[in-house]
Amino acid sequence: MAKQTGDNAAGNQKNRKIRVANYPEIMVTTVLFSALFVVMMVYLVHFVATSEQDMINNSYNSRQEILLSRNYRGTIYSRDGEVLAETVLDADQNETRVYPFGNLFAHSVGYSTEGRMGVEAQANYYLINTNTSINNKVANDMAGMKNPGDNVYTTLDVQIQETADDQLSVYKGAVVVTEVKTGKILAMVSHPDFDPNQIDEIWDELIQDDSSSVLLNRATQGLYPPGSTFKIVTALEYTKEHISDWKNYSYQCNGTFRYGTSKINCYHGTNHGYVNFESSFAKSCNASFANIGMRLDRDKFSKTLHTLLFDEELPLNILYAKSHTNVSADMSDDDMVQTAIGQGKTQITPMHLNMITCAVANNGRLMKPYIIDHVENDAGMVVKNFKSSAYGYLMTEDEAQTIKGLMESVVQNGTATKLKGLSYTAAGKTGSAEYNNVKGDSHAWFNGFAPVEDPEVCVTIIVEGAGSGGDYAVPIARRIFDSYFNEKGTANQGVTQ
Repeated sequence: MAKQTGDNAAGNQKNRKIRVANYPEIMVTTVLFSALFVVMMVYLVHFVATSEQDMINNSYNSRQEILLSRNYRGTIYSRDGEVLAETVLDADQNETRVYPFGNLFAHSVGYSTEGRMGVEAQANYYLINTNTSINNKVANDMAGMKNPGDNVYTTLDVQIQETADDQLSVYKGAVVVTEVKTGKILAMVSHPDFDPNQIDEIWDELIQDDSSSVLLNRATQGLYPPGSTFKIVTALEYTKEHISDWKNYSYQCNGTFRYGTSKINCYHGTNHGYVNFESSFAKSCNASFANIGMRLDRDKFSKTLHTLLFDEELPLNILYAKSHTNVSADMSDDDMVQTAIGQGKTQITPMHLNMITCAVANNGRLMKPYIIDHVENDAGMVVKNFKSSAYGYLMTEDEAQTIKGLMESVVQNGTATKLKGLSYTAAGKTGSAEYNNVKGDSHAWFNGFAPVEDPEVCVTIIVEGAGSGGDYAVPIARRIFDSYFNEKGTANQGVTQ
């Protein structure tokens, strides 16, 4: 009996030693799981706090329906207070979403039934929430009425939008107009367009037509060969690699650049004769820029392209497509030459090209484009302001000044002289971008800013299949610049159109 008791005591002592030995491991495990739990809770709180809009806007979130059962959708305004979208209530409180300007803001403001697009999608969270007073909420609840959703003021300018839309006319294409120093989107036009007032009636027809691109916002989602507007990028790279001697560049153009068994022709076979770097850019000499492209360090060029946000995410809250190009050390000479003049596999959206040009105009610094200015409740109290913010520098100030000077020479002595001699100064780059194998078929581009000495507004235009940028896109740019400065009261009204 004594022996058994002793054995039990020894066993208990052994178990205690085991438990004591395991105690540090248990403590570590407990602390680890506790820490993980705290991290998960912090993450969950952070996610809910920072992603509330995304969560509510998710089509699977039933909270949208709950909010819309209590609130009717708020109004969308232009920057000068004109109604772009509103909810109209009849005597029985039935709701109709109305777009007073019809097709004019089809892609920029969008629609809110059959899904959402444009500002209707981007500002959905604010439009279906309400910050009306408690008294109003109580009174509306007692009367069985909904509360007014908050109102969204955009950066869009009706006059400039109308001018851009009228000038693009029956052509397919896009126009983007932005403020250089703030990133505000003043106008964004895409053709063909549609009437958002009729979206429910035309929806089935649109989605069943596989060839239709009416719902595509060409300004942000349309991918095009940039043509000669890409020479802004090629010129930037060459001047970066030849900081001290790019002004010494010269070339004798006979209308064709030959390499191997291939050749590059200038537009319409134009013979530009002797050109230096500035006149190569101003006259948009393909042969000279093909020669320049062959001299570039391809690895360095690839890095510059990524800095300029090719194949990168854009600092843009609007639905967009990524621009693409491909430069590498092992690419063929043919691909390199085509890239240097904005052809080949390179594709860009008008918005991205506008952003690059804004950076040039703004001493290398890119401001993030935005379209929502602020949100107010039904009493006019500001609920939220959206301030301009910088993305960062796409190039140095000296590099920007160099490209700025080259773009000014395009207006003074090159392919955009229709912008010369006005009450404001302008700079830009034209483009005629071939898009198929049919000789002469090309999109017309213009991309530029004004005034040169203190840039305020940047305009990017593409007219699909029109031909020469100088002939078709530049006159549109002139009308838009005129509209902008007329609105400010600084343009010369007597200039012959």
